[in-house]
Amino acid sequence: MISATERVRVIFGLKLKQLRQDKGFQLYELADKAGLSPSYLNEIEKGKKYPKSEKIFALADALGTDYDTLVSVKLSKQLEPIAELLNSNILSELPLELFGIEPADLLELLSQAPSRVSAFISTIIEISRNHGMNVEQFYFSALRSFQELHNNYFEDIESVAADFLSQHTGNNQPTEPPFGESSLRQILEAGYNYRIDEFTELDFPALTGIRSLVLPGSPTVLMINQALEPQQRAFTYGREIGFRVMQLANRPLVSSQHEAESFEQVLNNYKASYFAGAILIPRHMLITGLASFFVQPTWEPQMLLNLMYRFDATPEVFMHRISNVMTSHFGIDQFFFLRFDNALADNRFTLAKELHLVKHQATHGTIYEHYCHRLVSLTLLQELARQQQTGVWNGQPLCSGQIAAYMDTGNQYLMLTIAKPSPPRVGYNSSVTLGFAINERLRAQMRFLDDPNLQHRAVNETCERCGALDCLERAHAPVLWKKQRRNEQIKQELASLRAGLPAT
Repeated sequence: MISATERVRVIFGLKLKQLRQDKGFQLYELADKAGLSPSYLNEIEKGKKYPKSEKIFALADALGTDYDTLVSVKLSKQLEPIAELLNSNILSELPLELFGIEPADLLELLSQAPSRVSAFISTIIEISRNHGMNVEQFYFSALRSFQELHNNYFEDIESVAADFLSQHTGNNQPTEPPFGESSLRQILEAGYNYRIDEFTELDFPALTGIRSLVLPGSPTVLMINQALEPQQRAFTYGREIGFRVMQLANRPLVSSQHEAESFEQVLNNYKASYFAGAILIPRHMLITGLASFFVQPTWEPQMLLNLMYRFDATPEVFMHRISNVMTSHFGIDQFFFLRFDNALADNRFTLAKELHLVKHQATHGTIYEHYCHRLVSLTLLQELARQQQTGVWNGQPLCSGQIAAYMDTGNQYLMLTIAKPSPPRVGYNSSVTLGFAINERLRAQMRFLDDPNLQHRAVNETCERCGALDCLERAHAPVLWKKQRRNEQIKQELASLRAGLPAT
């Protein structure tokens, strides 16, 4: 995190350096005129030192300006993007040390090439605006990068969860799931002085689609949407306990984070959610269950569902929890997580959540494009909607698998998907998918990869980027593919023309 003092030093240094260069002075020339050492002036321009008043007066006089102009935090138009970045919540709230970046390193970069960095920042800001990216989306993108950096596994939170299990069950490796909706509610009420109230969206129309909200006080009031399923309630209670156990004071009060005050708030919400998954689905129980599932010679979707049913957890929590242990305990670090949302009467699909530990091409979030309708994430949602509309759905989640081969790269992934309705939203379904890059390590772990009952499909990211012109599932014309192909044809024609010209 860059402090206010550091921002002031950097802005002063940038301004001083620009004024010096505008006047055509070398660093040693200005230092001589102001009566300073060149090394000290260099430290000032890099934002490492802030001079005393008498030295600022000397610098202003040497540059032919006045004291107030020099200490003003206003930068020239050329450097405005840097000022916007330095004064934004993004830079002041983002804990750079989590990504292995020291604030001093960033400040050094800004001071060394301010004009180039300013142009780069201006470009990023412009792209963000054109794509409607707000501060919250930046925070969530930063969180995904943080998760990916750590393979979505955090031993410190696992240890806190194990201590909690031991404290309340006497065993940090129970053989049966120790917690569910009722037990976690009792812990909240008796151990943390919570009062739990239910609300309906008829009572509070403004809270439509909100799962829960917290009213701090004594007691703390946790308002739960009456439409939530037991598994969703269990997760909500577990997350609240996570905030308390890990003493995460800066937290959102509304379950759906449409707005975020800081990156710390987003990060703390993730930590509490991770804790909830860890106590609902104890690590060793999940690992044992997955090991049995992976060695099956045939693809058994019901076995995966039965493993999920052992825990009081939603498919999303279950799949996220699998992603926590894949790298640390199975050595599989090339995978991605996707959650698609779909309105029952609509053929459009929204990628609501994503996480990518795989570096090859896979499906990423995009704007104004149509995701490939061959992906099992979407076909299973279509099948669920069909069953609901024809009255044959039995009320249980659907599970399916697919070997997906991306046409442009040939990269293949094992995609495991679970789909179900998404309360409290009425008329909405969601699918959650884990996609694993198929390599020798995965083949050694998952014996069912060669089962012919596992569907194989050629897929792509979006219809707009896909050259499969005979695709029956196409939802939009391949406009971006055609544009790329046209550009390639022009390059080939240009190369042919140049090859036919006489040497000069």
